[in-house]
Amino acid sequence: MRPPTIRDVAERAGVSKSLVSLVLRDSGPVRPEKREAVLRAVRELGYRPNAAARSLSEQRTRTVGVLLDDLRNPWFVDLLDGLNPPLHAAGLRMLLADARLNRRLGRDLAEPFLDLGVDGLVVVGTVPDAGALGALARRMPVVVAGAREPQPDGVDVIAGDDERGARLATEHLLDLGHRRIAHLAGRGAVGELRRRGFEAAMRARGAEPLVEPGDLTEEGGYRGAVRLLRRPERPTALFAVNDMASVGALSAAEELGLKVPRDLSVAGYDNTSISRLRHVWLTTVDTAPHEVGRRAAHCLLDRFDRPGTPGRLHLAAPTLEIRGTTAPVAAL
Repeated sequence: MRPPTIRDVAERAGVSKSLVSLVLRDSGPVRPEKREAVLRAVRELGYRPNAAARSLSEQRTRTVGVLLDDLRNPWFVDLLDGLNPPLHAAGLRMLLADARLNRRLGRDLAEPFLDLGVDGLVVVGTVPDAGALGALARRMPVVVAGAREPQPDGVDVIAGDDERGARLATEHLLDLGHRRIAHLAGRGAVGELRRRGFEAAMRARGAEPLVEPGDLTEEGGYRGAVRLLRRPERPTALFAVNDMASVGALSAAEELGLKVPRDLSVAGYDNTSISRLRHVWLTTVDTAPHEVGRRAAHCLLDRFDRPGTPGRLHLAAPTLEIRGTTAPVAAL
């Protein structure tokens, strides 16, 4: 049995094919009773528009490319949860690509999206070189979410206020009486901003900041914490660049026989689903990833309507979530 066509819908509703198209695209004035007749015919026949044919007629694919820095990072999952609903409501579908895999294979990060002819691009947590991104922005709307590297003109950036969030976490540890606080640092502009916020908060209270270079992974947090906790004068508190690194630090503390938070306080960053697991229950900075994703979607939709406008920076205000991994400093 052949699938129903737009002609079948028009005949069932008693209207023209062009009026059915107007209703399906929601793009013109249609009398309420005619609209209801068309929608009823669509439901009764089980009609589904031909997306490929519609793309050809509109010269759009109605797809948005989403380039993710690392599919394993739970913060990006929360961001996607905020990004998808506004795009879906606008009739757009997301196509995901893993930048980590493309880098490992030596491929152009945006090449798959150019081949598929997406209508716009959201870059999440990683940024191709500025020249390549600028060239992309001249061909399609581009929005960057969760990264803070300098962007070419015409690219919107939506992220959390990383420096402010790092100060919140550090000041919390200082308020608990900790003075020997170490920071498990990360890479890139986000890592630099969080390190800068940590150092500023420490120096404002007359404390000497201790920074251990690392990355954004659990393994990196584990190795950095082991080095710090084996020092002759070990820190009494650790502030990690993200929740993944914090989980590594918790594992290191346990292996070294330290009880959290009695012997060591640990604070993370991002308030991911991992931090909310009951056996982790991590004190962390909430960067509002759902809100960052939602704003990124609306910025992209705005660029469809107003192409060529200057790039803008939107920062979501962070908050501190105090849970079970931080406590007043114990007497040593």
